[in-house]
Amino acid sequence: MIQHDSSHHRWSPYVDDRWCLITSLDDYSRYLLYSDIVGREHRWDHIESLEAVWLQHGIPFSYYVDSHSIFRFVERRDSVWKKHYLKTDEADPQWRRIMNECRVKVTYALSPQAKGKIERPYRWLQDRIVRTCAREGVRTVDAAREVLRYEVHRYNQHQIHSTTGEIPILRFERAIKDGHCLFRPFKVPSPFESTKDIFCIKEERTTNAYRKISIDGIEMRVAGADPYERVELRMVPNKTTNLTEIRFWHSGKLIDTQKVKTADLKSLNY
Repeated sequence: MIQHDSSHHRWSPYVDDRWCLITSLDDYSRYLLYSDIVGREHRWDHIESLEAVWLQHGIPFSYYVDSHSIFRFVERRDSVWKKHYLKTDEADPQWRRIMNECRVKVTYALSPQAKGKIERPYRWLQDRIVRTCAREGVRTVDAAREVLRYEVHRYNQHQIHSTTGEIPILRFERAIKDGHCLFRPFKVPSPFESTKDIFCIKEERTTNAYRKISIDGIEMRVAGADPYERVELRMVPNKTTNLTEIRFWHSGKLIDTQKVKTADLKSLNY
């Protein structure tokens, strides 16, 4: 099981903003599989964390998260409708859709206190990172990431965990060697062709009489689609190029790919 969470904190006394630390922790070994600091928390950051962990270590048996709207739709909290047509867990957020597609179990913590195993590393990281950022005069997210990488390496590779009495990486590797690990090799599920079809933002649209669909006011003609056909859009934002690749699927087949400016896709909100 992986405990996955985020922590908003003022990581440097030289910056007023509260940056967000995102981590994934192996429950058995306490090994930090993923960690990153971002200026603002978006659902795409959590999807990227899934991709990083699964491609490196494989697909875990389950995830343990809180009821943040990125992970779970909760009736009356997340709906903007006056009449709540959807009940809790009837409308899956993008993160949960990936879990369902890859058959990964998700368990939700009922309270912050129920996530104690991951809260303890957070407290330890908060203390170490804040002290280091203060000492080194850190003022940017990138500089804070460097501090984080150093502290996570120290935690994973050298520090004896107070609960397990072992260094996390050694306990993690021994679990794999002894066959006590529930990670399974990552494989792109059929009929999909690429990791882009899995780690993405999913939407559906119906083509009009001219074989076009519209998203956020942008009209696109979909090659290979007939008029009034339902097509699935699998969208992959690229933070480097600021472009989003849209992969169009219909009846289990990839029928078209197009790229648009990410800034023009307001609904992505990544």
